[in-house]
Amino acid sequence: MRDKRSDALLAWYDRQARDLPWRAPPGSEQAADPYRVWLSEVMLQQTTVAAVKDYFARFTEKWPRVQDLAAAEDAEVMAAWAGLGYYARARNLLKCARVVAHDLGGVFPDTEDGLRALPGIGPYTAAAIAAIAFQRPAVVVDGNVERVMSRLAAIEVPLPTSKPLIRDVAAAMTPQDRPGDHAQAVMDLGATICTPRSPACILCPLSADCAARAAGIAADLPRKLPKAAKPERRGFVYVAQRGDTWLQETRPPKGLLGGMLAFPTSEWSEDPAPAPPFAADWEALGDVRHTFTHFHLTLTVLRADAAGNADRGTYAPLDPGALPTLFAKAHRLVTQRFAAGA
Repeated sequence: MRDKRSDALLAWYDRQARDLPWRAPPGSEQAADPYRVWLSEVMLQQTTVAAVKDYFARFTEKWPRVQDLAAAEDAEVMAAWAGLGYYARARNLLKCARVVAHDLGGVFPDTEDGLRALPGIGPYTAAAIAAIAFQRPAVVVDGNVERVMSRLAAIEVPLPTSKPLIRDVAAAMTPQDRPGDHAQAVMDLGATICTPRSPACILCPLSADCAARAAGIAADLPRKLPKAAKPERRGFVYVAQRGDTWLQETRPPKGLLGGMLAFPTSEWSEDPAPAPPFAADWEALGDVRHTFTHFHLTLTVLRADAAGNADRGTYAPLDPGALPTLFAKAHRLVTQRFAAGA
């Protein structure tokens, strides 16, 4: 039996769907391109639509097919990803593209199980691709969906304990026809109307069926268990210049910022030891701070003019846009200080 809430949601989506470059028009017979859906979903993991749009445009212009991305140089792809964060996604992006291009003839699997067998594709991403690109009635649950379903069913059990309950509510609503539009409709509803703060219930197509609105607790849901405080780590980053070139290195392929362009650093710990790449009169310019998933990091930025050779890295012209955000902050601190005559 069809769920009338899904019908109301799809009717709203037909009128109000966000215009996003990886989507097919709502209700259209035009199929979404699995490559573009996959690329967008990987980019959107823990990242906003606003932050992703320009990256998506650059990637699809440079690498319009999965075969093109698979043939790209690792360093070129990592540089294009710089600033988007969570760099393991970029490494897995290349691994996945190469499996699809070389082992699967450039064709993405059309089932959740097949998609989950690919590098970097977990349960959510597999469900989203299966629903949006292949019209499989997969249950797609991201942060927006969790919020909508928690409010719709007035689930007061806090996250993450409530995840199975939320999935049950989402599964009951997922239709056999237009499951991709349904999944995107719930995401759009959470992003534009059923927002974390001050939900616009008066505009919501599901307001008449929303248990949380009826109980007056919509803005309080979903509840969440308190998060543990993130530990603090410190380190040193060394920015060396030789004329118009900068000392750069590629970080090891595994670990944080793996495979990314970087300035040399010390270890990152509670009490790091200095580890300059060469002996010099290093000038401390200040600190930069960055938050990773599991810890906060503060790096003291040291700068020197390089006369001799470093024991690691190479001197080359620098494209600041190819740096991860952490090292872009260090570069910006150096350039701002010297632009100001420091």
